[in-house]
Amino acid sequence: MIEFTYWDIIRNLLLATRWTILLSLVSFIGGGLVGLIVMSMRISKNRIVSAIARGYIELFQGTPLLMQLFLAFFGMALLGFTVPAWLAAGTALILWTAAFLSEIWRGCVQAIAKGQWEASASLAMSRFEQMRYVILPQAIRIAIPPTVGFSVQVVKGTALTSIIGFIELTRAGTTLTNATFQPFLVYGLVALIYFALCWPLSKSSQILERRLNVSHNRH
Repeated sequence: MIEFTYWDIIRNLLLATRWTILLSLVSFIGGGLVGLIVMSMRISKNRIVSAIARGYIELFQGTPLLMQLFLAFFGMALLGFTVPAWLAAGTALILWTAAFLSEIWRGCVQAIAKGQWEASASLAMSRFEQMRYVILPQAIRIAIPPTVGFSVQVVKGTALTSIIGFIELTRAGTTLTNATFQPFLVYGLVALIYFALCWPLSKSSQILERRLNVSHNRH
């Protein structure tokens, strides 16, 4: 049996943490791009387009992420397509993230006073120009804290990808536990690393919320 020192365990966990961070970034950025499209569809005046976006959101928010990962990985295999674990994990997390971000951002857009829409419409602005020059600059200010806060959920969501074989922090922890028979040590370190990743994001969200609220109240 291979002997693992404390340094070996920490080093292997830190190496796996790289993939957790990378998958989180890909999921958040990709989810943000898709979420922006879905949000635009959701607030569209076209009822069919809005209904499609609403159906997408309800589907991904109303089903477990674990099930979505299973379908992305094993479902495609049943259809005869070989999908790498990293591709299935990234795709499922991007679509899941997009569903939540689109709703967060929709709420922020709709929080803007109706008078802002009417004032910009009186200037003969198109709906795209209204969104770009009047609504979004104000909505972004409201959206930053909850968006940063949701990034914590994305990081923690990557842990579920271990179930389809993606080697990230949780999967590495399980492998090391099986090799060392030291579950308390290994999973304790895994928990500390997740805390080190998530706590700064959570704290940043709280600080941003306070600062933006204070700034808003001054105006």
